Amino acid sequence: MTAERPTYLADSASIQRTISALARRNVHAEVVTSGEAAKHRLIEMIPEGSQIFNSTSETLDHIGYSNYVRGNPRYTNLHDALEQASDPAAQQNIRRDSSIAEYFIGSVQAIAETGEIVIASASGSQISAYAFGAKNVILVAGTQKICADLADAIERVRGYTVDRHDQWLEERGVSASPIGKLMIMEYETAPERVNLILIQEELGW
Repeated sequence: MTAERPTYLADSASIQRTISALARRNVHAEVVTSGEAAKHRLIEMIPEGSQIFNSTSETLDHIGYSNYVRGNPRYTNLHDALEQASDPAAQQNIRRDSSIAEYFIGSVQAIAETGEIVIASASGSQISAYAFGAKNVILVAGTQKICADLADAIERVRGYTVDRHDQWLEERGVSASPIGKLMIMEYETAPERVNLILIQEELGW
């Protein structure tokens, strides 16, 4: 799958199979009809006064959540501290602190109908939070990221996602970066820790 190949939103049967498979893996998933609805669900799910970190995500940007939490006194937002830090060493320390945030909000690159979630990262900074560190993880993704099985999901990440990410970097005058870390979320041991909001819009890569 390359950046030129079209992607399609999953149909309702595929979404329900995916939600059921995720539940068997201890990941709670729900579906909303729009990015605006996803933004409102995020606001509902995270209590006022919480410490949060919103990962860099085109999906979070598109639905307006990144702008909503930026400088918002409702939260202690570690991403604000990251944006304000100019020293690379300080930025690295904030990223490490973010891995144990009370709420870590981000996206993923692919979800298999069989329930596996695939995450790719250049630095791996969000992977430790997803895997264990963050107390709560809330993921958002367009339903075009649903794939038939794990092999198809990995193919999507290594093909379409990488190509689109490289295009995004090129548009900003930044050199392409390889996948540094690849995570497959197979099962979550902590009940209610990981939640996934599936959006019936084509968002992100």
